[in-house]
Amino acid sequence: MKNPYEQGLDRNQANHQPLTPLTYLERAARTYPDHVAIIHGSSRTSYRDFWRRSLKLADALSKRGIGKGDTVTVMLSNTPPMLECHFGVPMVKAVLHSLNTRLDAAIVAFQLDHAETKILIVDREFSAIVADALKLAKVKPLVIDYDDPEYAADAPYPKGDRIGSIDYEAFVAEGSEEFAWSMPDDEWDSIALNYTSGTTGNPKGVVYHHRGAALMAYANTIHAAMARHCVYLWTLPMFHCNGWCFPWTLAVTAGTHVCLRWVRAKAMYDAIADHGVTHLCGAPIVMSTLINAPDEQKRDFPQTVTFNTAAAPPPEAVLAGMADAGFAVTHLYGLTETYGPAVVNEWHSEWDALDKNGRAAKKARQGVRYAALEGLTVLDPETMQPTPADGETIGEVMFRGNIVMKGYLKNKAATDEAFEGGWFHSGDLGVMHPDGYIQLKDRSKDIIISGGENISSIEVEDALYKHPAVASCGVVARHDDKWGEVPVAYVELKPGRTATEAEILDHCRGLLARFKVPKAVIFSEIPKTSTGKIQKFRLRDMAKAG
Repeated sequence: MKNPYEQGLDRNQANHQPLTPLTYLERAARTYPDHVAIIHGSSRTSYRDFWRRSLKLADALSKRGIGKGDTVTVMLSNTPPMLECHFGVPMVKAVLHSLNTRLDAAIVAFQLDHAETKILIVDREFSAIVADALKLAKVKPLVIDYDDPEYAADAPYPKGDRIGSIDYEAFVAEGSEEFAWSMPDDEWDSIALNYTSGTTGNPKGVVYHHRGAALMAYANTIHAAMARHCVYLWTLPMFHCNGWCFPWTLAVTAGTHVCLRWVRAKAMYDAIADHGVTHLCGAPIVMSTLINAPDEQKRDFPQTVTFNTAAAPPPEAVLAGMADAGFAVTHLYGLTETYGPAVVNEWHSEWDALDKNGRAAKKARQGVRYAALEGLTVLDPETMQPTPADGETIGEVMFRGNIVMKGYLKNKAATDEAFEGGWFHSGDLGVMHPDGYIQLKDRSKDIIISGGENISSIEVEDALYKHPAVASCGVVARHDDKWGEVPVAYVELKPGRTATEAEILDHCRGLLARFKVPKAVIFSEIPKTSTGKIQKFRLRDMAKAG
C-alpha cells in the first residue's frame, strides 16, 4: 500500500532550502538595520553595514576567481574583518580557514599547503610569522594585509611590516554591496576548515558544513540563554573552532559583538561596564584574569554576565569568586570535531541545596548533549557496547549527530577510524553516571590543555629528542593555577652527556611556539615497561607529587 504522505508531496524550492548561517545575518540586517552589530574600539558597525561589507568582501573574492571549493585563509585577531570573513567567504561558496595566531611558521606553512590556500588575509601583528611561513610553503596565495586602525597605543606587540600586495580595506572596496550571493548548493557543502593540534605527525584538517554551523548557532542561542540584542565580548579566539560558532550565533538574535584584540583585565571590565556585556566565553585563565585583577582595574556593573567555559571544571573557589564578581559560569565540553562545545552541564536548581562537596561533584561532570547533538554516550571502544551507567566504569566518550564534522580533509583513513562503528570516537575517556551525565576521567591522546589551547605531548617530545644530550623523555601536564595545565618535561640524559634546564628550554624555544615550551625540565630516569614503552601514568603521578 502506498504511503499517502509521500504522494505528490515533493521537495521543491518553496518548501526546502539548505540550512546555512548566512541567512541569519541577512535577516538581522533587514529587521534591525540600525542596531549596532560590532563594537571595536571607537568604531561602531550597524547590521546594515555589517551585511553590506560582507557582500562587498564576497564580491571582491569572486572577482579574484574565488568560488566553491577554494580556501580563504585568515590570520586575524578578534577584529571586524574576522567576523566579515565568516559571512563573506561562504557567500561565494568558498571555505574559511582560520589560523591559530599562536602557531609557529612551520605549522602555518603546512596548513597553507594542505588547505591549498588561494587568498591569505593577515593582521600586521602576525606578519613576521606569516612571512616566514610563506618562505616555507609551496602555495603562493594572494596576500592581503589588515592594518587595524584601532590598534592600541599600549599594544603588547608592535605591528609588523606589510607583506601583502593590497590592504584589506582596499580589497573590500573592490567589491559591490549589490553582489548577488547565493545559498549553498547543499547544506552538506563545506563552510570552514579548522586544524587539530596534531597528536601524532601533522595536524588534521577538520571540515565543517553549512548545516552544522546553522544548527550550532541555534544551539548556542539556547544553551547560553542569549536573548534579543545580547552583547557578546570576544575573549575566546575566533580562530578556535570558529569561535565555537558564535560569529554566526549572534546574528540569530541580532546581538552585538564587542571585539577584543588582547585579553587584559581592565579592557574586559571596561567593555562589560561600558557596553553592557551579557555573555562571554573563555578558558579558566580568563576567569583568573578577571577575579585576580587589581582593584583599580575592576569596574562595577549591574547585569549578571554568563561566562561559558569548556576546559577543566573550575575549582569551587574560582566559581565563588566569579559569582561574587557578577558572573554565572556554565561548564561546557566538546572538541574541534564537534564545532566546539556540544555537551553542557545542565544545572538543576535542587543541586544548590547540596553541601560544598556535593555541588563540586555535580560541577565536575561535563554533562549532557546539546539540543543539536543527536547522540552522546560512553562505549567500550573494542566492543562498541555501552558501559554501565554507574559513574565508575571507564569507556570512550562518543558523539553522533549533525554537529559532528564532515571528516578530516584529504585523510580518509583517519576519517574512517574516527567514525568506526557509526560514532565519532573522541579519544577522551570517561564514565556515564546513572542520570545520563558524562564525566571525563583522562585524555587517551595525552593532550595538554593550557590556557584553552591544545598542546601535543608528542610534538614537545619530538623537539626534546632533537637535543644531542637527550636519551629519553616524556612530557605530561602539571596543574597550574593560571593556565589550568602546563607541560613539564622529564628528561633522561645520554651516558656521559650533560645539560642544564636552561639549555634544554632554550633548545625548545627554537623549535616550538612559546606556549608549547615546557615550564620545567626534571632530570630523572624515565619509567618504562619491559618493552621499553614510557609509562606516562607514572610521570603524571610524579608531576602531581611535585
